[in-house]
Amino acid sequence: MNILMLSDVYFPRVNGVSTSMQTFCRELVRTGHAVTIVAPDYGAADEQTEFEIIRLPSRVIFFDPEDRLIKRSAMRAALQNLASRSWDVIHIHTPFRAHQLGVQLGRLTGRPTVESYHTYFEEYAANYLPWLPSRVLRFAVRRFSRRLCASVDHLIIPSQEMAAVLRDYGIATPATIVPTGIRLDEFIGGNRLEFRRTHQIREDQPLVLTVSRLAVEKNIDFLLMVARVLAREFPDLVFVIAGEGPDAARLKHMAKALGLEAHARFLGNLDRRTALLDCYSAADVFLFASSTETQGLVLIEAMATGAPIVSTAVMGTATVLKGARSALIGEDNVDAFAALAARLLRSPAERKQLSAAGPEDAAAWSVEALMKRVVDLYGRLAAAADDRRVQNASRITALGP
Repeated sequence: MNILMLSDVYFPRVNGVSTSMQTFCRELVRTGHAVTIVAPDYGAADEQTEFEIIRLPSRVIFFDPEDRLIKRSAMRAALQNLASRSWDVIHIHTPFRAHQLGVQLGRLTGRPTVESYHTYFEEYAANYLPWLPSRVLRFAVRRFSRRLCASVDHLIIPSQEMAAVLRDYGIATPATIVPTGIRLDEFIGGNRLEFRRTHQIREDQPLVLTVSRLAVEKNIDFLLMVARVLAREFPDLVFVIAGEGPDAARLKHMAKALGLEAHARFLGNLDRRTALLDCYSAADVFLFASSTETQGLVLIEAMATGAPIVSTAVMGTATVLKGARSALIGEDNVDAFAALAARLLRSPAERKQLSAAGPEDAAAWSVEALMKRVVDLYGRLAAAADDRRVQNASRITALGP
């Protein structure tokens, strides 16, 4: 099959959507399919990849300088160019200009459109527009979501919890629940000692870790307050925060205000194939507390690398952590959450037990198994579109000149 992927975000912009798309594309190519990504131009050269990437001219968004907005003129030019090519399925990953382009292209070519619902917009928007009355915000987000989903043929939803949210919105678009998953072979071989040596952290020094985009909705504030509690019992504690984002400056200021200058280390984005693996392997405990995740991919990565986990279980993280033997589920309460992390830091035996269970838990989220469902879905949608085209042609022939 020939698959077209469209998104308002892709690498070098690092986030869950970019990671999910890259995982999708690599697995599709590995299993013999052709893939083309259409995404904004960030002004940086693309790495050599197994799939085609088309960059569209874009502009900086003044209130969100990390992201880009595809220019309307670029969309018009791209529509004609893309419509002249042969696609089996058009897969849309974000709800803005890429969505508009994908829907227009589907109507123009008669090819089926699939949309991945990656983001829990209701909670996400509440973090960025707190001045709007909650009733107004909820109404606007739900209406937006209904219109978005009604314009495509099928939805891919990453968790049962997110599917329940969309049902509550009154969305009736056919949907399939498929988490993204990870390539397990990419999360083997981290070097704990190398990471600790590089960052001058003793082998016996307690290290807690979170890997996240630094944004309000990720709840890093909560984890900083947890670290402050832990530092009282573990005065040489190191809290590693791997990731970048628009909230970085505020979080660094907050860490200083909490007296965590000697404990919190903001390392930015780490190379996924080297330093990030070492970072996961170096952690005594992996902490996570976001309430807006539709998937929780970093939890699966932590499992695969054997990092013992303490996490809340909300939305997509509840799906990932259900039945997991490599994690302790914490409350959204600083003291209670910190108590679980402290329990693990005191107990090498329990950490070893959780660590050993991690790769087994992660195996359930292997991209190879999960992507087979996506390919089957693509095949059914493409076949149905072909049948409709044949039926329409037959009707036109029957009507005669």
